[in-house]
Amino acid sequence: MPTNITIQRILVIVLQRIKFIILLTLVCMLSFFLYSKFFITPMYSTSAMLYVQNYNAKSQSNQENGKIFSSDISGSASLAEAYIVFLNNSDSITSLFNDCDVSITNDSFFITVTVSGSDPQTCANVANQICETAGDVFADRFAYGQIGIVRSAQVPNAPYEPNNLKNALIGLVIGLVASVLISILLELIDLTVKPDDDLQEMYDIPIFAEIPDFGN
Repeated sequence: MPTNITIQRILVIVLQRIKFIILLTLVCMLSFFLYSKFFITPMYSTSAMLYVQNYNAKSQSNQENGKIFSSDISGSASLAEAYIVFLNNSDSITSLFNDCDVSITNDSFFITVTVSGSDPQTCANVANQICETAGDVFADRFAYGQIGIVRSAQVPNAPYEPNNLKNALIGLVIGLVASVLISILLELIDLTVKPDDDLQEMYDIPIFAEIPDFGN
């Protein structure tokens, strides 16, 4: 075949080996999907939310209204940040993790406890137990303010990973690219002369006639 590879030649190679390309692409896509479906451990995630209030004497007198006043928001946010440090370093909290991945973060005076793991029920239990124990940690460390549960954790219905569809699409792309590259490589190492090869371009000599193969 000609040694120079052009876009036109690549398109010809792809069309010539289209069955091989489609087959290898489908095999790769199916392999990635089956591996994702049956060999990767599903991971679940759930979260619970707490609030921290840094109330002063004025707002405390109105606490029966069940409101968080704007004058306390900045102080509550600062208190929440300090409180998270104690939560992340409290033995009574970390002992509840039960081999799960736990993240405790805050947005203003709201604290979110996110738990990830391979068992959905365990994730929900860990998140709720942390919220229940968090009140004791708060009472031990702070002489003012209050903490409450905004939202309890629910058992997740579906895993957040693996994403079987995404992995199947990754396999499709890898299979497509690999099959095209293999096709081009096979064409490059194939030194046989094919009927559609340009002999004049290959050997730089004029071609005067072609002898047909009468044996076929």
